[in-house]
Amino acid sequence: MICLAINLARVVGLRPSARALKIFWEWLGIEQPLPDWTTIRTWLMRLGVAVLEEPLEEADDWVWMADHSNQIGPEKALVVLGVRASQLPPPGETLGHEDVRVLMVQPGTHWKREDMAAVYDRLAERCGPPRAVLCDGAVELREGVASMKTGHFNTLVVQDFKHKAAVFLKSLLENCSRFAEFNAAMGRARSAIQQTEMAHLTPPSQKPKARFMNLGPTLEWASAVSWLLDHPEAESRRGITPERLEEKLGWLRSFAAELAVWQECQQVVNAGLRFSNEQGLSRGAAERLRAALAATAKGAASRQLADRLVGFVAAAETELRPGERLPMSTEILESTFALYKQLEGQHSKGGFTSLLAAFGALLKPAAADNVRRAFSKVSVKRVREWTKTNLGTTLTSKRQTLYTEFRGATEIIAAT
Repeated sequence: MICLAINLARVVGLRPSARALKIFWEWLGIEQPLPDWTTIRTWLMRLGVAVLEEPLEEADDWVWMADHSNQIGPEKALVVLGVRASQLPPPGETLGHEDVRVLMVQPGTHWKREDMAAVYDRLAERCGPPRAVLCDGAVELREGVASMKTGHFNTLVVQDFKHKAAVFLKSLLENCSRFAEFNAAMGRARSAIQQTEMAHLTPPSQKPKARFMNLGPTLEWASAVSWLLDHPEAESRRGITPERLEEKLGWLRSFAAELAVWQECQQVVNAGLRFSNEQGLSRGAAERLRAALAATAKGAASRQLADRLVGFVAAAETELRPGERLPMSTEILESTFALYKQLEGQHSKGGFTSLLAAFGALLKPAAADNVRRAFSKVSVKRVREWTKTNLGTTLTSKRQTLYTEFRGATEIIAAT
C-alpha cells in the first residue's frame, strides 16, 4: 500500500493519488482504511529525507550537477545531482532519472561564491572531491569550485551546453533590429487575438530571461502560421475570414527571409543539444559535433553559430584525460525540478514548503525494501527536524500567521 501510494503521488500528485486509491479500492470491492493525502505526503517526505541522508561511496569520478530553483520570496533551493563518470549510459543514450542520485537539497537566501564553496566542501566530505561540476553560467556555481578548501585541483568546471548555446544565440539576435521588430509584432498579435475566434493561433508566451533557451516554440509557431496564410483550404482557418487573418497575422510575410535564417540557427542548436545529451564530452567530441552540424549549418549565421559551439566543446575537451567521458548537459536536472513542481501543483508559486523534503524520492519508483529501510532510519520527527533546520519558517507558515493574527484582532474589535 505505501509503495503504491508513493508511486501514484510521484506521477499524479498528492490529492489525486488518494482519490485514485479510493476509486481503485471501490472498484475491487476491498473494504480497507485508506491513507489521506497528508499521510501520503508524510511517507514521501520520509523517503526523500532517507535518500538525502544515504551514505555515498567515495570515488574520484563523481560528476556533480548543480543548479538553483527559486519561487516567490528570497529563497533559492540548491539541488545537486550526482553520477559516476564510470557509470554513464553508453554513447547514444541519454541520462535518465534512474542514472543519477540526489546528493543535496539545500534552500538558502545567500548564494555567493563562498557559500557555494562551503556546500561543495560538505558534500566532498561525504564522497570525496568530484572529478567535475556541471552547471550553467551562474558565477557562484562555477567559482565556488575554486574556493573549496577540500582538494579540488583535479576538479573540472563544465558548462552546460544548452545554456552556452543560448548565450551564443543571444549574441547573434539580441541586437538585431528585425528580431526586436518581430517580437514587438508578436506581442501585439497576442493581445489582439487571444480572446477571439483566432485564439488557437495565439503565439506562445515567452519568459524574457529564458527567451533564447526556448526560442524553438516561437519559431515553430511563426512557421506554422506563415504556412497557414498561404493555404486557404486549411481546416484550422475555418471560421476566420481571409481579411481578418491577413489583418492580424499577415505581418509575418515580411519576416519570411529572417525566419528562415533564425530557424536554421535553431536547428543547429537542436542538433547540438541532441549530440551533447547523447554523446557527452570526450576527446574528439568537437570534430564529431562539427560533422553532426554540417548538414544543418548552411547560411552565414548558422555557420557562425556552429563554429562557436564547436569551439566551446573543443576548449572543454582539452582538459579531459585520455579515454575520459563526462556529461555535458544539465537537462536531467531541469527535468527533476519539473518533477518537483508537478508534485507541488498549484503551490509551486507560493514559495518553498516542507514538501521540499520529498525531493530525493522523486527520481526512482519506490520499492518495498527501500521503503522499509528508509522508514527504519527516518521517522516523522526526523522529517520535522530536517524541515526546521533547512527551511525554518516558510512563507506558507508566515502567511497563516498573518491571517490568524488578523482574525484574532478583528474578533476582539467586534466583541468590544
